[in-house]
Amino acid sequence: MVTPDELRELIAAYPEWLLVRGSGRSFPLFAKEIEVSNGGERTLVGFLDDGGFHSWRLNEYSFKDGAIELDVAGPYARKREIMRLIPREAAAALAAAVDTARLEKTNEVARLIETSISATKIVRVDLNVENGRLGRIIFERERVRMAALTDVTAALTAESILAAAIVWLERLLLRSKKPINDVLIVAERRQAKALQKLHALLSDRWKAKITVGEIVRKKDPAMIVELPKRKIRELWREKTRRLSIPSDARPSETASRLIEIAPDKIDIVFSKQGETLRFLGLPFARVRSLLGNEKAWFGVNRVRRVLTHENWNEAVELVRDLEKYRSPESENKRHEFYRTSPEAWLESILRRDIRQLDANLILSPIYNQFRASNDKIDLLALRRDGRLVVIELKTQPDREMVLQAADYWRKIELQRRRGILQEADLFDGREILDKPVLVYIAAPALSFHRDYEMFARSLAPEIELWRFELHEDWRARIKVLARREFRDQLAGLTNR
Repeated sequence: MVTPDELRELIAAYPEWLLVRGSGRSFPLFAKEIEVSNGGERTLVGFLDDGGFHSWRLNEYSFKDGAIELDVAGPYARKREIMRLIPREAAAALAAAVDTARLEKTNEVARLIETSISATKIVRVDLNVENGRLGRIIFERERVRMAALTDVTAALTAESILAAAIVWLERLLLRSKKPINDVLIVAERRQAKALQKLHALLSDRWKAKITVGEIVRKKDPAMIVELPKRKIRELWREKTRRLSIPSDARPSETASRLIEIAPDKIDIVFSKQGETLRFLGLPFARVRSLLGNEKAWFGVNRVRRVLTHENWNEAVELVRDLEKYRSPESENKRHEFYRTSPEAWLESILRRDIRQLDANLILSPIYNQFRASNDKIDLLALRRDGRLVVIELKTQPDREMVLQAADYWRKIELQRRRGILQEADLFDGREILDKPVLVYIAAPALSFHRDYEMFARSLAPEIELWRFELHEDWRARIKVLARREFRDQLAGLTNR
């Protein structure tokens, strides 16, 4: 058994650390932001980053060359990872080395721009100041300055890259000397194709200003090829998967027994891998049928144990702890049960009664039960007039929220147009109106990003966007403070 005391002392020896994940992703942490706790027979290491609170089971650790190496296990022990904690002095040197490597990659893209676009001169190459994950290039062609952006980590989503491009270009447009009106996003094939689809959802203004370029490495030498700017109507020619949703999904015997412990708090998500049971959105048990026999595991976050008759009471005790700490009245609001997966918590509330958000909505009783438990939190509903609605949920400011919602709109709208959703009978025989899908973005009022309106304006008019502002105390009670369609809001600003 790994004891946490010595590890706590090592972490406390330096006020600031750099946490380096197994993927190479890194970010700074203060010592007080790293939690080492003793959870019965296990030691947990937790930390808070932009994505929320994360807790990992610690298998073992070592201290060598001035750094702490952590051998940790992910959810249900499906993922094992080696992380490193590097003290501030060493972290500065490592960060400099990482920046050097990223800058070199940016320079490689700059050289490709020079060889791919005739009569081009590179003016400046640097990294974005926010996190150094994006390479930025200013180049000149026929005395006209342009900008290029590239992901130097190969790990960012299309929404994140496009959002960064829009924000950067807004700043470049406002420069008093030599303003820049166009930006080229350079990406490898897979990333470029995703960006091309997302680009099609932009307004004509932003489509004209942003171009996506794919790095084609099959050619010798490699070069950047500009991808065609697609119209929204071209997206509906794509192939899409048919839904494989069982018409009569019933919980297994083991899942039913677990649900009975707290039926008003536990729901179930079905997937190809089995059943995931969630307590107010937080997964705590999984059930799979193996060769006709049910096998179950229980545990929260990074720890799981096989469920047996002998330890059934421990599973019940876990649910009682969830009732105690994953509650609006929790006595410890820093507890991992309270802080983990807040969007899933909000989703679980609305999943039981979507009318708390909008009395005119009918939630699909089937669709939202079939997905991987770690999917992005979205809901599919039908308005009483037959209009299909996709619902994006957020509980903290997220710059990409509008673009994420737009991409979900694209996927659902394609299925609607192909008749796949109607054929699946997701709403107990109710007809889906032959009109484009609506998008509802719901979040606590203070959790809408300050650039929300800018990104909403960047979308094509075909995407109807509604903003639902919730009371901050949504865990206790869902209360909609304001509901506005973006186009109505924009018209109000125009008429002032």
